[in-house]
Amino acid sequence: MIFCPGRSRIHSAHIGQDCVIHYRWHALFGRRVRPEAIEQRADGSIASVEVEPGLIIKIPAWMLDPASCAGMEIGAPRASPATALTWHHLLELCGLVEARVIDQDGIYDPRHPNDRLLLGMKGQISEFELGVLKARMLDAARSKAARGELRISVPIGYVWHPQAGLGLDPDIRVLEKVGRDVGCA
Repeated sequence: MIFCPGRSRIHSAHIGQDCVIHYRWHALFGRRVRPEAIEQRADGSIASVEVEPGLIIKIPAWMLDPASCAGMEIGAPRASPATALTWHHLLELCGLVEARVIDQDGIYDPRHPNDRLLLGMKGQISEFELGVLKARMLDAARSKAARGELRISVPIGYVWHPQAGLGLDPDIRVLEKVGRDVGCA
């Protein structure tokens, strides 16, 4: 996930209005809060929100913005050999616009050489892991096929029989729906 600081649409006009915390990994996700103040900082806006009467906490303002939080997903970088260069171009672009890259291990700033190196290594490791997983899945399918245990999905109207293999579905209603001639078997 990529996060661009300071791009939140939450601002001083929202002070005193009820808002919802949209960031799903926050302890108060989905809870109604009332922004009391919005503070502008170099790394983005901070909202002081009243969680319950008398209890005010500070959170990044983008957590209150549904557009900023829509589709956020934490996970390992997803890359393929075809997109390896795209990954590095994306990191370069993130560095230019001062965006952050977030995954389950932390928050990275592509402008800093150490973070950029770590993100590059994560992308390379992810590519390698995808290749290994694909090779293992193909080997497993070949082994099952060699033992005669590989079963692929069959079209509607057909079923796998333990002794006979592939055959017509014994349910007449299914055969009638798919238009098969039930007289031939």
